[in-house]
Amino acid sequence: MGLPLERVPDEALLSGLATGDPEIAVAFVRRFQRPVYGVAVAVVGDPRLAEDVAQQTFERAWRHAQVYDGRRGSVRTWLTAIAHNLAIDAVRARRATPVAPEDLEALVGIVTETPERRALADDAAEKVRRAVAELPREQARALVMAGIYGMTAREVAAFEAVPLGTAKTRIRAGTIKVRALLESEGTR
Repeated sequence: MGLPLERVPDEALLSGLATGDPEIAVAFVRRFQRPVYGVAVAVVGDPRLAEDVAQQTFERAWRHAQVYDGRRGSVRTWLTAIAHNLAIDAVRARRATPVAPEDLEALVGIVTETPERRALADDAAEKVRRAVAELPREQARALVMAGIYGMTAREVAAFEAVPLGTAKTRIRAGTIKVRALLESEGTR
């Protein structure tokens, strides 16, 4: 590159990272380790996990250096965005899953169709069960997670791997449909 590595522009250093030159890799990590680690520790709140996230960030940068587009932001911005996303993934991975997906399906089944329902003498529970059974599956799942597990829309979104707005829409639409079904049964 001609210049001492400390003086090489960020984009040129990133381009050099893809060559596999260990000196360039060391210079690249030294230049950006503080902001990357700072973002990681701010999100995960755990220094050890933040170190793992920082390492993953540099590995990802090395693997994807060729797709960096300077028109979309600086190298620092690109790296810190990678670190932020990986840190969020790390936090999500650490969070205890309230229920396994197969258990959730079973729970929806319990609410919608079970031998236990025969034991339920409560007419209201039977009406709710039928109303939930008439919902599209994704709305029923969202409603059960929110209504039975008490999960927030954000937690439902993370669990179902859908945008927050989609989770909110499913919960709201499910609630409205169940309410309408219950009201129509009440008038029959």
